[in-house]
Amino acid sequence: MDFKNKVAYITGGSKGIGFGVAKKLVEAGMRVAISGRTLKTVEKAAQYLGGEDRVLALESDVVQLGDEKKAVQAILDRWGQLDVVLANAGVGHFAPIDEMSDEHWHQMIDTNLNGVFHTLKASVGALKKSKGYYMTLASLAGTNFFAAGAGYNATKFGVVGFTQAAMLDLRKHGIKVSTIMPGSVATHFNGHSPDEKDAWKIQPEDIGDLVLDLLKMHPRTLPSKIEVRPTRPDLK
Repeated sequence: MDFKNKVAYITGGSKGIGFGVAKKLVEAGMRVAISGRTLKTVEKAAQYLGGEDRVLALESDVVQLGDEKKAVQAILDRWGQLDVVLANAGVGHFAPIDEMSDEHWHQMIDTNLNGVFHTLKASVGALKKSKGYYMTLASLAGTNFFAAGAGYNATKFGVVGFTQAAMLDLRKHGIKVSTIMPGSVATHFNGHSPDEKDAWKIQPEDIGDLVLDLLKMHPRTLPSKIEVRPTRPDLK
């Protein structure tokens, strides 16, 4: 892939894994659109990444299909094409199932699962034209269930299944589809503040390198489901 002629869109791109991937793609020469629910926050991240000539800041709540359609149209209006999409936006609430609130359950379903569908639905037409690449950010929680994780597990198991089925639907159109399933990553997810104690974890830029590796893969070859975890567990 000639990165300097390609355009990417990353949901939830103002921090964490989304920001780490955006940074790596910009450094590789791509033009990158990032979105989030708060435009001011996204604009601040975009300025850090490279400014308006290389990075487009968009306000979009993936829960709303209309927002995602507007975001994709803004990308096409600006750059005329869309080659790579990373559906990264997500939330997590953890509690025993008998204690989980209805609000938290539906927020995870709406963002983590419905949002992934909305992002693909909004971008699939452009990806057919570019014969592009659609990626989802799932989790090892999409294959390993754990106590107090019923809601999060449900969404991530769903993302894995959705992405793999979408891969079978879309490869006939020349679109590559992959899901990335990280283990522990040093991010602000679930209110955490990364510090030196998180050095053993996967770093957001590591996921960025992984995305670049996928984009460099020969067109005939598709790693459709990628598990990635820290090399060593937390050694306390």
